[in-house]
Formats: sequence, structure tokens, C-alpha cells
Amino acid sequence: MHSHRPPGGPGRYSAKSQHKPINFYCQAPAAGSVFVIGDFNDWNPTAHPMQKQYDGTWFAQLQLNHGHHHYLFLVDGKPMLDPRAQGIGRNEMNEKVSLLAVS
Repeated sequence: MHSHRPPGGPGRYSAKSQHKPINFYCQAPAAGSVFVIGDFNDWNPTAHPMQKQYDGTWFAQLQLNHGHHHYLFLVDGKPMLDPRAQGIGRNEMNEKVSLLAVS
């Protein structure tokens, strides 16, 4: 068996760098803007804008590494839990956040 990695180079496919495409959907047909914020983007309010679909659902696909992630939707600037989330977690301020497990 031959390795396809360059000798001495860092392993490109180590578990740490494996990202999976994760789809986020937010039901907010009346919203003017929706963003995904979470621990994966340091809760940056403008890093991941969602695209409005024809049915009024907002969509974004993010590459996330495996593990547990906390996130929220920012709907017209107001944080909103994801009703489709796998669970509810709490952030450092003990506020509810949506929970996502990527495996």
C-alpha cells in the first residue's frame, strides 16, 4: 500500500481537519436577514449569512468539524433558537443556545 501523502508533510486527512458540510434551515419568511452564529465562528454576527429560499426558508451550509457545537440564528438582529436542533445547550452567560452534534 502506498501513501498518497507527501513524505514529511502534515497529514491532510487527520481527524482534526475533517469537516463535514452541515445544512442549516431557518423558518423566518418575513425576515430581512438571517445569519448563523455559533462557537464555530466566534459568534460573529455577519460571518455566515443565510440565503432566502423561494418558500421563505433561510438556508446555509457550513463546513463544521466533528464534535458538539452551540449556535443560534440571528433573525433581523435578534437571536433565535433552532426548533430543529438536536438539543438545547447553555452558553457562558447561561443563555439557551441550540446544540448540534457532528460525527
